[in-house]
Amino acid sequence: MNYINRLLKDKATTLLSKFPFLAITGPRQSGKTTFAKLLKPNYDYVNLELPEYREFAKSDPLAFLKSYQKGVILDEIQWVPELFSYLQVISDEKNRPGEYILTGSQNFLLSSQITQSLAGRVAMLNLLPFSLKELETDLSVSKWEDLAVGGGYPRKYQFDIDPADFYPNYIQTYLERDVRQILNIKDLAAFQKFIQLLAGRTGQLFNQSGFSNELGLDNKTINSWLGVLEASFVAFRLPAFYQNFNKRILKTPKVYFYDSGVLCNLLGIRKSSDLNLHFARGQVFENLIITEIIKNELNHGRQPSCYFWRDTNQNEVDLLQEKEGKLMAIEIKASETFHYDFLKGLKNFQKVAPHAESKLIYAGQMLQQRDNIQISNLWNL
Repeated sequence: MNYINRLLKDKATTLLSKFPFLAITGPRQSGKTTFAKLLKPNYDYVNLELPEYREFAKSDPLAFLKSYQKGVILDEIQWVPELFSYLQVISDEKNRPGEYILTGSQNFLLSSQITQSLAGRVAMLNLLPFSLKELETDLSVSKWEDLAVGGGYPRKYQFDIDPADFYPNYIQTYLERDVRQILNIKDLAAFQKFIQLLAGRTGQLFNQSGFSNELGLDNKTINSWLGVLEASFVAFRLPAFYQNFNKRILKTPKVYFYDSGVLCNLLGIRKSSDLNLHFARGQVFENLIITEIIKNELNHGRQPSCYFWRDTNQNEVDLLQEKEGKLMAIEIKASETFHYDFLKGLKNFQKVAPHAESKLIYAGQMLQQRDNIQISNLWNL
């Protein structure tokens, strides 16, 4: 497979010319190392997961950093948080843009250290697995089910690995390495059951008490475990829209997965045909659309402002996106056949937010406008 160009490259190149540090975070194996090396192929590369580099960096940070005077990529820097204070001092002395590229697969650790030591000196970007737009020129994917089950991890495409082989190993590696590093969870079997339960409730309101009762754990533990999934870019909370429309808004978040391949595997979906009659078919399609919209924002260096809306009368819109001062309401349906009642939620939302734009994204082919609602599909996001 030829290298697939990442849409984040233009933004990353621009930021490297303006800031001393560029920090790239994202899930394990999302392509951060390859991306960083292609941005600056002449830079030294140091993987701080390797014990010999990590020990040198911990025992003598100044000597370690002075070994790399002409630009360096510090991969998985969360292993040596002690470096951040020294990086600040050395960078301030040199005052040169683009000298350091930092990567890490743990969002919360990398972000907290940067906030303390490198504020104002670092540009931060998120690199997620491949988006549809990145894959479409190299792959002939015509069914959303293939895209959903295949997911977006580069290694899977590089070596043409069957999803049924790739994702169980990816999830097991994640459990054994990242989870134990972020939080000392001793009962990995319980944690894995938690992830599987969460997958089955993708796109539903996150009910901590329900998980607590089912797993025999307290709410604090459940919330902490979800925080681990967020920190390592496995899952994320989609908040309710907080603007007070007639004081009827619900504020409990929903949860989605950053990669649909991971989600499908957790649901026992091994091939695209498994989705035909699967109970979670609609949830998987909804997850796919929402993450594609989020990837598009992140790939342009923008933090997405995405929400869902539901009032106490159960009127609901799957996704609200704030962008450039405008509000877009998006309803998502996995059906290949259009039904007029798909527009019901959007019409209800139009009554409380008449200036919002409205869009239906479904699994069919029709592209048209009805009742001020744009009808579109995955391939025309």
